[in-house]
Amino acid sequence: MTNSPSASTSARPHDALREVQIECGYLESNPASVLYRSGKTIVLCTASVETKVPPWMAGRGKGWVTAEYNMLPGSTSPRKRRDRSGKVDGRTTEIQRLIGRSLRAVVDLEALGERSITVDCDVLQADGGTRTASITGGFIALSLAVEQLASTPLLDPPIVVADVLPRSVAAVSVGVVHGKIVSDLDYQLDSAADVDMNVVMTGDGRFIEIQGTGEEATFDDEQLAGMLAVAKKGIRELTQKQSQAIGSRKPSSVD
Repeated sequence: MTNSPSASTSARPHDALREVQIECGYLESNPASVLYRSGKTIVLCTASVETKVPPWMAGRGKGWVTAEYNMLPGSTSPRKRRDRSGKVDGRTTEIQRLIGRSLRAVVDLEALGERSITVDCDVLQADGGTRTASITGGFIALSLAVEQLASTPLLDPPIVVADVLPRSVAAVSVGVVHGKIVSDLDYQLDSAADVDMNVVMTGDGRFIEIQGTGEEATFDDEQLAGMLAVAKKGIRELTQKQSQAIGSRKPSSVD
């Protein structure tokens, strides 16, 4: 259930992203907060730092990065029921694990030290691509948190942003819709796709995760190569948008 109240799709080139808007410092209570918009999908990403790690990591001299994902009841139509009593549905669990894996892939946990960063991704409005938007916006929030941590006076031991975040991460969906390869699927395109795929990559062009599925269909080598090429193009563009949002605080490898 990822449909927005209005699922209309405007015409755009097959390899073009939806319009992306990024607002850093969205919450006064947390400077490491980002309101990330991809078309009609809106996700609020926040990153919070703790000066401890999970018990099973204590004493290793390494930090930890994890993520939580949630869709607010009004983010879809019909209403999505809240998770209660600590029970999280399977889809939510799978997505937040994906976000956590994707972010940890670009973090040097030893350089972070024995600290934990939790990235919360709350979907305010869903029109497809909520997991990819969460990863892309979540990295920006993570970067802001690391920058804030690095600028803390008398931090012991001190950290360097570029050491903790030697590279960036972004994600995009692609698919085959009516025989054509399309980038950044909204709900209407996703529901019509014969094949859909989520691609997670670093800013320097390395894959972190590829999730591809035929929806009562199959795909061949040529279509796979075409989807990956379109995904790479989209992620290059998203990496530039992340860099612009982070500004002078960007990690060294975010171009």
